[in-house]
Amino acid sequence: MTGFILFIALFGWVLGLTQRDPYNFLFVALAFASVSALTSYYFSDKMVLAISGAKEIQKSDNPQLYNIVDNLCIAAGLPSPKVYIIDDSAPNAFATGRDPRHAVVAVTTGLLDKLEKSELEGVIAHELSHIGNYDIRLMTIVAIMAGTVVLLSDFFFRWTWWGGGRDRNEREGGGQIRLILFAVAMLLAILAPLIAQVIKLAISRKREFLADANGVLLTRYPEGLARALEKISADREPLEVANKATAHMYIVNPLKGHEGSSRNWFAGLFLTHPPVEERIAKLRAM
Repeated sequence: MTGFILFIALFGWVLGLTQRDPYNFLFVALAFASVSALTSYYFSDKMVLAISGAKEIQKSDNPQLYNIVDNLCIAAGLPSPKVYIIDDSAPNAFATGRDPRHAVVAVTTGLLDKLEKSELEGVIAHELSHIGNYDIRLMTIVAIMAGTVVLLSDFFFRWTWWGGGRDRNEREGGGQIRLILFAVAMLLAILAPLIAQVIKLAISRKREFLADANGVLLTRYPEGLARALEKISADREPLEVANKATAHMYIVNPLKGHEGSSRNWFAGLFLTHPPVEERIAKLRAM
């Protein structure tokens, strides 16, 4: 997170050196990204639930699931979240909500049908750990920073396209140093969105590892979550309601064929989740 902030500050400063006011780009981009991400922060849970077709249930609809959620919430010291079920035979689950008092846990019917109780407890504990760790809030901040970088690059290219860079060079006499600076800024504007995405995904993967570890602290049974991850990842049925915008929220990437492998280091930089085999190995090493 600190590195991300420093990267944005450096990027904004370099771009700012190529124009009259070095802070224009940074402030405008930060404002746009903040408004967009904060709107998502307050309403994303409703949007995700609607996209996934999740339906809220009451305790009488599934007493066992409710008891698992309530017992783990007591262990975690969290208020009980709302519980939703997605009518899909592919096993998976996610949690959303801006804080523990506005939280939701959603599971698929496939998860309920295909997992044993200890495995289901591991999955629910993982999702409750996301809630307790305020991961939705954290990833909103990360989204603001990543969005700021993208907007900075976009503003710079638009400003350059309309002659901003040429006018400044003409006003100040150009010169080799200024041309080199402009070339560096152009290169950064091309690479920065990619770098920001890599940092964002790295933070997301770390939070998955943390949720695995915290979930095991609740259940005291690493094997339950390990077996659940094995079953979910081995199930080849894609989750029909999932898409690229929501895939990062699920406990395992629901887009089959995009889970990735720890053997390909470069491809691993662009994964929303750590490789499942790596997560399972860490759980079984506990």
